[in-house]
Amino acid sequence: MANIENKVENNYGGEQIQVLEGLEAVRKRPGMYIGSTGPKGLHHLVYEIVDNAIDEALAGYCDHIEVEILPGNIIRVSDNGRGIPVGIQPKLGIPAVTVVFTILHAGGKFGGENSGYKVSGGLHGVGASVVNALSEWLKVTVHNGEGQYEQSFKRGVADGDLVRVGDSTRKGTVVEFKADREMFETCEYEYEVLETRLREQAFLNAGVRITLSDTRDAEAEIRESMHYEGGVKSFVEYIHTKRDMTVLHPVIHIKTETSNSTAEIAMQYNDSYNANIISFANNINTPDGGTHEQGFKTALTRVFNDFGRQKGYIKEKDDNLSGEDVREGITAIISVKVTEAQFEGQTKAKLGNTEVRGLVEGLVYEKLKDFLEENPGTAKAIYEKAQSAQRAREAAKRARELVRRKSALETARMPGKLADCSSKDPKECEIYIVEGDSAGGSAKNGRDRRYQAILPLWGKMINVEKARLDKVYGNEKLTPVVTALGCGIGEDIDLEKLRYHKVVIMADADVDGQHIRTLMLTFFFRFMRPLLDEGYIYIAMPPLYKISKGKQVRYAYDEEEREAIVAQFGNGYKIQRYKGLGEMNPDQLWETTLNPENRVMIRVTLEDAQKADETFTILMGDKVGPRREFIEKNAKYVKNLDI
Repeated sequence: MANIENKVENNYGGEQIQVLEGLEAVRKRPGMYIGSTGPKGLHHLVYEIVDNAIDEALAGYCDHIEVEILPGNIIRVSDNGRGIPVGIQPKLGIPAVTVVFTILHAGGKFGGENSGYKVSGGLHGVGASVVNALSEWLKVTVHNGEGQYEQSFKRGVADGDLVRVGDSTRKGTVVEFKADREMFETCEYEYEVLETRLREQAFLNAGVRITLSDTRDAEAEIRESMHYEGGVKSFVEYIHTKRDMTVLHPVIHIKTETSNSTAEIAMQYNDSYNANIISFANNINTPDGGTHEQGFKTALTRVFNDFGRQKGYIKEKDDNLSGEDVREGITAIISVKVTEAQFEGQTKAKLGNTEVRGLVEGLVYEKLKDFLEENPGTAKAIYEKAQSAQRAREAAKRARELVRRKSALETARMPGKLADCSSKDPKECEIYIVEGDSAGGSAKNGRDRRYQAILPLWGKMINVEKARLDKVYGNEKLTPVVTALGCGIGEDIDLEKLRYHKVVIMADADVDGQHIRTLMLTFFFRFMRPLLDEGYIYIAMPPLYKISKGKQVRYAYDEEEREAIVAQFGNGYKIQRYKGLGEMNPDQLWETTLNPENRVMIRVTLEDAQKADETFTILMGDKVGPRREFIEKNAKYVKNLDI
């Protein structure tokens, strides 16, 4: 033991401790600052610069922000705020604008009410400098009402000093940058992703105009101006209009303000079975919630039970409504703005300010109680919906007992068609949910029985978008899935009991197969969401074509790949188009779709839960109009379907 200790001591000294200078830390560990180096992190660069402009709007100095996607995936963000200060920062002896773009944790947002910003989303002071560090080049132009100043940077390092290039009576800042391909998996921006985020900002900042344009394709330029005087009230109306949903009452809009914070909420019930609560803190979307969401949910449940008993909607002998009951069918936007926002992490996914919970809770309890008192017809309609949800939940609770397992690895009764694997280690176990007995038979014979399980499903399952929880539990198509996975469903889900860490949807590459995949994904999203959140859901990608020439056999997954193989083979080849998985023999299915060394699988992740929620509602809901519009808009992306 002594020899080992001496060896460690001799090889680990002060010279092993690295000190990263300037923005080196950002380029070394970019994920720590923007979440990821995939598409989500790429778009986060734009949000950081836009958030700075939004902060100018919050301070009352900016009412127009323009975001442009230029050819070459260059981003330009312009605002008509005050312009970043160009004077010398006393402590560092360099212009303030240079400090903002080159020094981490530097900005005008740390001084609370004595700073340049009373309320701000960019409280970490790293946004502009991180964007600069992760850009191949960045150029900032400042107009301060007297002059125009410019400075350029390359990969976070100043490429020359700040220069005054002329006089200017304008005010505002223009930031232009090109993301560094050395840092990101892709540098291709998605217009719709940016549009969704910027539209949120326009709703959250009533009166501010945000313009988004895409000029990458000269023949198909896109430009949209977003401006909503109704604020979050307009946000709720927009969501319901876009989804063509039937609402039960006008939007309820409530707001309160203290010396250092404000809370604003808009809510409206619709005839769906799903809750859609979207929260923001200082204009930053908080997908993981936080104290503002907790306060809202607590008050909502409390006011419905207190008011319901007071007015006789809930009888003395009846149980209280649960939070799940009163949230069924609600769309709510929660927006709070605080002087000292406490976010968790640079990507600001969750709010931690304890005082905000009380602020929101008090606002919702008092104002919602007044609304229900003044609108008895609406109150009755909402209570009828909540009590119907309560009855469904109680029925689901009884049905749930039928599909629970005692533990993740016990040999409780499994579905009759399940061909289980021999391994009991969930980390290495995979389950393939297969369309049809024919494909299931090939998969059972072609799999590796040690760690691959096969569960054939027959026919199309229930569309859970149109069903309450009680209709889902016990459903003959879904029960085998829930039972086989072993982790429960709905509010009782426990991932510690999940029997397989790869849950693979395997369906034919045709329209019916696509429909089955969508039905399965809708089910997982609505009732087993943690499986998606943790990345346990996969989609198998079987090949569409088998191309053979003599003893040579190749498989193609689309027409482009097929043509490339045909060109290589020359004359004398044969092409087999697989109409379904059942056409493959066990060896072919193993070689192309089951063998980890050869197979192609897509891991399903949630980059944007709100967008996913909207998409499932449009595709699987009752309304034809939004679904037709979605299909027409996205048909150009669909390949390889026999339509």
